[in-house]
Amino acid sequence: MVLPSVAYWRAKRNYYRMVGSTCRSCGSSFYPPVRICPRCGSRDLEATEMPQGGRIISFTTTNEVGASFRRYRPLTFGLVELDNGAVVLGQLVDFTEEELVPGARVRTVIRKLREDGTDGIIYYGFKFAPER
Repeated sequence: MVLPSVAYWRAKRNYYRMVGSTCRSCGSSFYPPVRICPRCGSRDLEATEMPQGGRIISFTTTNEVGASFRRYRPLTFGLVELDNGAVVLGQLVDFTEEELVPGARVRTVIRKLREDGTDGIIYYGFKFAPER
């Protein structure tokens, strides 16, 4: 089996970028992408690259995680409102206790999500770090 090269994956629009939807009727933005606007019901949406900045709305920290995530705990997750108004749930990383407050500015980063121990595959995805 021939696997695509790294350059192939980097060129794909939705890899290494948060691509969501923006409604052409009401201007609302969503991530992940939607086919019908939840705000106005329009089907006139376009693919939009989401902004990298935003702010924390709310967050929680947990130690209760699945077996493949135990070595990464505690994990902190937050609701983040991106600069275009889209609200995203994601992991918050690299925060000090003092920085972790509602309203704190964040930026999107790509980080390791987990490793598949049997195949050695490393999964990457989006997380949110403090905007410093």
